[in-house]
Amino acid sequence: MPAGALGLALGAAVVHAAWNVLLARAREPQAATAVAFALAVVIWAPVAAARWRVEGGAWPYVAGSAALESAYVVLLGAALGGARLSVFYPLARGLAPVLVLAVAVVALGASTSWRQAVGVCAVGAGVLLVRGRRPDPASTAYGLAIAATIAGYTIVDNSGVTRADPLAYVELVMIPPAVLSLAFVAARRGRSAVAAALRWETALVAPLTLAPYALVLYALRLAPAAPVAAVRETSVLLVTALAAVVLKEHVSAWRAAGAAAVVVGVALLAV
Repeated sequence: MPAGALGLALGAAVVHAAWNVLLARAREPQAATAVAFALAVVIWAPVAAARWRVEGGAWPYVAGSAALESAYVVLLGAALGGARLSVFYPLARGLAPVLVLAVAVVALGASTSWRQAVGVCAVGAGVLLVRGRRPDPASTAYGLAIAATIAGYTIVDNSGVTRADPLAYVELVMIPPAVLSLAFVAARRGRSAVAAALRWETALVAPLTLAPYALVLYALRLAPAAPVAAVRETSVLLVTALAAVVLKEHVSAWRAAGAAAVVVGVALLAV
């Protein structure tokens, strides 16, 4: 794997872990998440405009990805405010590649290997360990739902990003989720919740929310998807550690081992 691609994938993992933890610390995580994504779209707009290249064939993929990303942003905001990050994050990030592989094999007729079969088993074992002996139903449900949205937009973006500049593509895809998530929060919690989330901390987090997405897309231009995906998912370990240290969530040795198993499983799936 080229050093440039490795650096981009690692950077994406670190940044993604950081902004998830920072938003989980917010007073109103769901409102802060919606505001952060909305600000990110505004902040990145000049850069996307400067790099603008969108082919006509990209628009169906932009629309499909935007719909899935809208569900992702709303679910993520709800999960950050009402579930345990150290539980739902490993589930979401670990199960998403399994779902992508399942779609590729069942619907697209792709071949698989014994390594990928072992990878699925490792992810499954990791998921059971992360859930713990006393499963958290809410965190588990959010993890499963978010995994489905991640798998969906990953499949769409795999083709869509070849038809546009990565930054321009990300910008277009994220405009509808930003608008819809703000409207959802305003309707559910009132405009005052949105106004209260307009804090300097949220403004600092905002540009980080789209950065990992763009970094991974650029890494895919330098290296195959398999190693990029494997390195990217090291964020599972980072989030688990940060949730224990920063958010003071109880992370048992079994749960930490489960997060590690998820990362190993994803790496095998990527082979």
